[in-house]
Amino acid sequence: MNIACYISDSKVSEQIHIALKSAGLDCERLRSEIPLSRLISRRNYDLILVELESNDPDREGIFSWMSCRIEDSTPVMMLSSLRNPSLTATALNAGAEDVVATPVETVELVARIQAILRRTARQSIRRTIELAEFILDRERQTLAYQNEQIELTPREFAMAWMFFSTPGKFISRETIGSSIWGLNGEIANRTIEQHIYKLRKKLLMGPERKVTLRTAYNQGYRLEILP
Repeated sequence: MNIACYISDSKVSEQIHIALKSAGLDCERLRSEIPLSRLISRRNYDLILVELESNDPDREGIFSWMSCRIEDSTPVMMLSSLRNPSLTATALNAGAEDVVATPVETVELVARIQAILRRTARQSIRRTIELAEFILDRERQTLAYQNEQIELTPREFAMAWMFFSTPGKFISRETIGSSIWGLNGEIANRTIEQHIYKLRKKLLMGPERKVTLRTAYNQGYRLEILP
């Protein structure tokens, strides 16, 4: 079993590494959210372990990445020393399998990890979204409006899933780029703009279909449900 660990505290990371190794689990330490999103798309991990703290500059990016994963069903466990019910709820709603308060005894942590691995091994990865008469099927990578199929490329579908899974929430260009293309900079920005344009056109977004993609300077894009 191979586990990706995004843990900033080197001491905590080493303790977890030793505990997991003794349980026969390999642990690879990652040092930022961008390498995390890139590596997950290229490597097969059995679980992702993420430390979440109040001063973490990547926190919002992590939540966006979790909400927007499209072809990845890898379970995520979060560790946090914060006793914050709202933060825990946000993490669970974004897709975390478990949120563990730290400090935690390593024997309990390993047991929780093993329980997640057993549980997720039995789960189906099929998921659908139904919103404003649109239906997205993640397994088939299809999108329909009022039961009529709309032809999308794999990346267009990945982008559509991002927005329909997080309505009302701005998604930055950096998050879109790293999640779908693994790119940063102007090239990715131009590519994203082209895909946004094509997605709006193919889905005929507007008042009639009651959805639109709103653009905000320095914030990104947001799917909005119209009255």
